[in-house]
Amino acid sequence: MLRFVTAGESHGQALIAWISGLPAGVPVDLDFIQREMHRRQLGYGRGARQRIEKDTADILSGVRHGKTIGAPIAVRIENRDWKNWEKALPVEDSEGAEDAQRKLTAPRPGHADLPGALKYNLHDARYILERASARETAARVAAGAFAKLYLREFGVKVLSHSIAVGHVRLERDATWAEIEAICENLESPLRCVDSATEALMKAEVEQVLRAGDSVGGIFEVVARGVPAGLGTHVQWDEKLDAKIARAVMSIQAAKAVEFGSGVANATSHGSQVQDEIVYDAAKKRFEHTSNRAGGLEGGITNGGDIVVRGYLKPISTLRRALQSADLNTKEVVKAAYERSDVCVVPAGGVIGEAMVAMELATAFVEKFGGDSLEETRRNFDGYQKQLDDF
Repeated sequence: MLRFVTAGESHGQALIAWISGLPAGVPVDLDFIQREMHRRQLGYGRGARQRIEKDTADILSGVRHGKTIGAPIAVRIENRDWKNWEKALPVEDSEGAEDAQRKLTAPRPGHADLPGALKYNLHDARYILERASARETAARVAAGAFAKLYLREFGVKVLSHSIAVGHVRLERDATWAEIEAICENLESPLRCVDSATEALMKAEVEQVLRAGDSVGGIFEVVARGVPAGLGTHVQWDEKLDAKIARAVMSIQAAKAVEFGSGVANATSHGSQVQDEIVYDAAKKRFEHTSNRAGGLEGGITNGGDIVVRGYLKPISTLRRALQSADLNTKEVVKAAYERSDVCVVPAGGVIGEAMVAMELATAFVEKFGGDSLEETRRNFDGYQKQLDDF
């Protein structure tokens, strides 16, 4: 079983990613992992925190001589901003430490501040903010990088691009070549495959920045090379699309998930929606003439590209603060302001890649097993032959 967890607070000493279940022998490309960490920090509209942090994945266990060893992998990502917070968030309590706390008693609408404070009986939402912060996703991207390295051993690649920022939307499908190119281009401000649309997206971010506001959008994750047969239809909680939906929905600010053209499909007729089937004798594969289902049918991959979109609401922290109520006095106040981003759609796409990659890698481990990469590859090759002989 492949699984991962994260630990750490936004302004704590570090973030931790823990990954268990990868087979031994998976090559670990450190440059690739660091590039993934860097990609998450990019994008027009990111806040000042990204100028402080230089996220680096420090691998503490589970990798030796450039390969996984089958043991749990632990990764540490230092928070450089900790030096500015260690008096406010010390591990041990001491006399006078309360005076240095940076309490948050004016919960921000749309954030976890209020429900978290109510749940944990805290009249200071600081600890809720610290863990609920999207800073935690740096650890997810580190874990997802390992999943990507595993998947690429079987020809699977997971990428993303931005299809909407605020009111500006890409009004056409992107080709795989375009998505690959935009993911290689680290200078792209919003990771949109169409330069004219991207310019309009950038103007949208500039407008909300001047207004002290924030803006959401839509990212699209595409996984290519995924074989048919991952996931299952036999139990509701084992359907792969359900697992991927949960993973993407867990990203901070995500409020909706879509597969393929699912939103448009809901208001169309069946004859306009279903992907018709053909058989390619040269490839020895059944294929679909379109991909409105987003590569999954009945909770099972069908051999097409996995296409999943994450819909991000605007970031909850606003410089032009909204109304709130103080956790202690109950009086009307302006919501607290914490240093924050204006737009995180490109970063959301990288996080979405990590979460989709982790779910696909988990499905691979469940189907093909193997304590070593060589054993997994034998099982995978045997399954490929089964598909050829079908």
